[in-house]
Amino acid sequence: MTSLNPPSDGGLPVETDAFVGRERDVTDLCRLLGTLRAVTLCGAGGIGKTRLAVRVARSLPDARPGRVWFVDLAGVAGDGTPDPAARRVAAVLGVTGGEGRPSAEGVAGAIGTGPALLVLDNCEHLAEGCAELAGALLARCPGLRILATSREPLRMPGETVWRVPPLDPDEATALFVERARAVRPGFAVTEAVAEVGRALDGLPLALELAAARVRVLSVEQIAQRLGDRFRLLSAGDRTAPPRQRTLRAAIDWSHELLGDAERALLRRLSVFAGWTLGQVEQVCADDGPYLAGLAGEDLLDLLTALVDKSLVVVGGEVAGETRFRLLESIRGYAAERLEAAGEAEEIRVRHRDAVLEAAERDGEVVFAECPASWPERVRLFQRHDAETGNVRAALAWSLEHGDVEEGLRLCTALRACWIVRGRAAEWAGWADRFLDAAGGQPAYVLGPALAGRAQLAAGARDFARAAAFADRALEPCRKAGDDFMAAVALITLAEAHTHAGRFAEAAARLDEADAVAAGEGQEWNRAHAMIVRGRLRLRQDRQREARELLESGLHAMRAIGQEWGAALALAGLARLARLRGDLAAARARHDEVLPILAEIGARPETARVLAGAGRVALAAGDLPAARRALAESLELSQACGIRLDVARALEVFADLLAREGDPRGTVLLAGAAAALRDDAGRGPGTGARLETLLEPARRALGEPLVAQLWAQGGALPQGDAVAYALRGPGAGTGTGPGPAAAVVPAPRTEEPVTPPSTLTAREREIAALVARGLSNRGIADELVISPATVARHVTNILTKLGFASRAQVAAWAVDTVADEPRG
Repeated sequence: MTSLNPPSDGGLPVETDAFVGRERDVTDLCRLLGTLRAVTLCGAGGIGKTRLAVRVARSLPDARPGRVWFVDLAGVAGDGTPDPAARRVAAVLGVTGGEGRPSAEGVAGAIGTGPALLVLDNCEHLAEGCAELAGALLARCPGLRILATSREPLRMPGETVWRVPPLDPDEATALFVERARAVRPGFAVTEAVAEVGRALDGLPLALELAAARVRVLSVEQIAQRLGDRFRLLSAGDRTAPPRQRTLRAAIDWSHELLGDAERALLRRLSVFAGWTLGQVEQVCADDGPYLAGLAGEDLLDLLTALVDKSLVVVGGEVAGETRFRLLESIRGYAAERLEAAGEAEEIRVRHRDAVLEAAERDGEVVFAECPASWPERVRLFQRHDAETGNVRAALAWSLEHGDVEEGLRLCTALRACWIVRGRAAEWAGWADRFLDAAGGQPAYVLGPALAGRAQLAAGARDFARAAAFADRALEPCRKAGDDFMAAVALITLAEAHTHAGRFAEAAARLDEADAVAAGEGQEWNRAHAMIVRGRLRLRQDRQREARELLESGLHAMRAIGQEWGAALALAGLARLARLRGDLAAARARHDEVLPILAEIGARPETARVLAGAGRVALAAGDLPAARRALAESLELSQACGIRLDVARALEVFADLLAREGDPRGTVLLAGAAAALRDDAGRGPGTGARLETLLEPARRALGEPLVAQLWAQGGALPQGDAVAYALRGPGAGTGTGPGPAAAVVPAPRTEEPVTPPSTLTAREREIAALVARGLSNRGIADELVISPATVARHVTNILTKLGFASRAQVAAWAVDTVADEPRG
């Protein structure tokens, strides 16, 4: 929908509305034309080539009136008549010439030898003639520069091709708003404007057509209707050229210039959300009677032709391979053509099968069922990121067509990538939909799918659900003889039991896993079981055994080239060093593990390690370093949507606020963290940390105010609690005026509640006596109660505080309870 009125005398068109964006492109092109003589602006239809060319021509510092000509070639038919491009240029320049005189020679004579600029617009259907004409003119006119626009390069000597990019997000928003306000004064910007810009790939024509619809639709309605964009974007400027009045017409113009084989490849490419040459060869080539028109050996040349014609976009390299994509509007157009050709089902099945084949092959590499180096595994994770759109398309196709087995296998194969990236919630939803439809599936499909789903739940720290799925997986895995996935289920069960404080059951499941994972190809499971057992021993305060197991797991993972698994062991060793008070060793482990996780973009695990680094900095008294690490950890946890990780990060932030002298903020964040833990399924192990935080606050503020602040924190939405934590030191506690106040709810009118982890008065008394070294009999004598009653109280204390031994209770009570005044 070009808002240009070309004059009849060949001068530059008049711009009838504001030119928006592309300031850097204009500057760079003016600089380029200062040294080069032939530049071709290439891009898809509607990308804004003509508008950019006109703005560049106006901006050239030495462009003189009468020495700049604009020639629109769109209406010139390539009908076989001699030199149609040259004849059109001659007509614009007013060159008549004698009979039989070559048009190029006549045009060259009219241009002369002085400085001049010739803009050739819409050359794609006359590319060969334009190339010949431009070459002849440049040879005869030493002061001439040519700026051409075309959907493909002219391929002439000395040509520099400038690929016109889509508008960036800010430019797309600015263009939409500018055009919307032209038809609806007072138009207000909302978040949906950016959504429309993204959906339309920053394509100026599409954005202008969409903006025209604000006469009758809200931006939100426009965004919702973009699934049928060709119907929506069909009301363009009547004064614009026909090819620019609708989005479909713009793409039709390009499609009509393609050969049959190019059209066939374009429509088949619509099934991809980005691809490599190898994927095209696997999915799009002819195969028997179902598909015809594309030979495998021709695909590279055909793909190159579509790139040259600006219908396919070349992306960057991922894992050593160049990737390609279609703009969404072109992809939608090509998908319609695929349906019309009757090829949609065959191509989509082949696409899904190709995605599944690659996923299962990569899944074996991740879990070391086949040998690979760590760099090879890193490339695998990188490739997965680029393949996310294809995976979603394959899952959607399988679900829609009832291909439950394929869907389950795909979810199972990709579970590691989903866990690493912190996307377990989305992909667990896909797995659940297929599992809901999995009645009658064979054991060799169902067992691994349930075990994989258990791992997804564990990755999201939903240990109750992880245990349920892992338990269901055991029978079908055993029935199918799938020892690998049976071991996976048993190890996941052990993780869930460890989290729940059921240590004996966790150890028993690990013993079973060791027996099942004894065979070849189970090196990952054996190493992972060591690491999980090391964490179990850590929870049991058996530190020497924990260290031996974690180090053994570390060496075993590195022996199979699995640094991700090694990172799990290193994180455990860092925690062990911190608990032993060896802060230098803990920092060294964190410094070792973080680069590994960064290589594969492991967001949840990075967040957990950063939280550990924050604890180490707190223990060392380095509060600024602690705040930096904890802020990054909290932001990552929030982005991953894992509530238990957010709760843990908020707990450490509460400790930071306590050390910064903010008891009110301490209690508020502790209450928010406890509420999140309740929502996520609170496990044992939080009581000691809470008591350590709350005891000084009780002494400073009094029990009633602590209870009030605890209730306020528990009422905070997760996002507000995170914002409160990240507000920075000294920003206020949220109880009065200031930036933090807005996120804190008003005081409750009902009776405040005491934090649920608080020990009773009798339990606190007994904890203090444990710290003095008294046995159960000694405590019974001191308090004049029975030893059995003391034993029950000690068990309750251990459970509430998350401890495994009296020694832990004693060490904790020395700092928090034993020094309390006694009445």
